[in-house]
Amino acid sequence: MAREFSRTERVSQQIHKEIASILQNEYKHKVGNTPLITVSGVEVSRDLAHAKVFVTCYIDTDEGIKTQVQQLNEYKGFIRSLLAKRVRMRAVPSLVFQSDVSITEGMRISNLVSQTRADDAKRRSQSPDDGEDE
Repeated sequence: MAREFSRTERVSQQIHKEIASILQNEYKHKVGNTPLITVSGVEVSRDLAHAKVFVTCYIDTDEGIKTQVQQLNEYKGFIRSLLAKRVRMRAVPSLVFQSDVSITEGMRISNLVSQTRADDAKRRSQSPDDGEDE
């Protein structure tokens, strides 16, 4: 019988959970008006030596998001040391933080669809009036 989850997936889930907890409770280096940082995913290499941590920062400006991700990468050694205390692994993967734009991109696309539907409904409501005049 095949396993449901591979080891890399289990390690990825555990690292995701622990880094989210670290960022919420112990990471105090914040830019501006206390931005909310969410860990949206973690990809671990097959040899468990490297991990990409995808974060979403709820800040209004793109510059603020870049600054926050850059700051996370500057403190990745500190975050990795806290992670090593929480996770039982022979070697804790090296971390690289990357901005995850899928949530904001999804919201942008959803807004575009809503706007298009509203415009279409507006055109349909105006269309019968124009057809009656002919």
